[in-house]
Amino acid sequence: MFNILVLEDDKDLNRTVCSFLNGSGYKAVGCLSANEAYDAMYRNTFDLIVSDIMMPGIDGYEFAKTVRSLNEDIPILFMTARDDFASKQKGYRIGIDDYMVKPIDLDELFLRIGALLRRAKIATSHKLEVGKLRLDMDERTAVYDGAEIPLTTREFNIIYKQALVLSRQDLYPYPAHGRVLGRGNKYCAESG
Repeated sequence: MFNILVLEDDKDLNRTVCSFLNGSGYKAVGCLSANEAYDAMYRNTFDLIVSDIMMPGIDGYEFAKTVRSLNEDIPILFMTARDDFASKQKGYRIGIDDYMVKPIDLDELFLRIGALLRRAKIATSHKLEVGKLRLDMDERTAVYDGAEIPLTTREFNIIYKQALVLSRQDLYPYPAHGRVLGRGNKYCAESG
């Protein structure tokens, strides 16, 4: 189960978002201030952070900067009423991963959180699984249905890139077409 920190100073919105996420298979912890969030992060490990920008005391920008200095990999999603480009630009330059403008659609929040968690897992593990095909970027190994596939570096890189697209095809507007093929077309995973 993924742990999500929700930093939002509006009590009702915080409660609503946490309740929705808890009912959707996540474990959400709500905090009303950055200091409360720092305390929660000291006591728990979180997989993703949802944060407002405009809060009394430490704002979302300063909070995100501090988090980024301690953890480069944790996904941060801003959920804010600020819809101007300068605010978005500042957030992305600090190192946030996504930005939603209030009022938010909870179903869209759910989809964005899922996408961020998938990308974070791919980025940190360098391991992909598409159907019966498992790829390990660090070890440069490909295993199909339990059998290791001997590949050159070039072949591995091509298959890895295509598998990355296939594993994230729900993020793209068009379905991926084609095949991931091993040497001699003996092993393949079709898509589309």
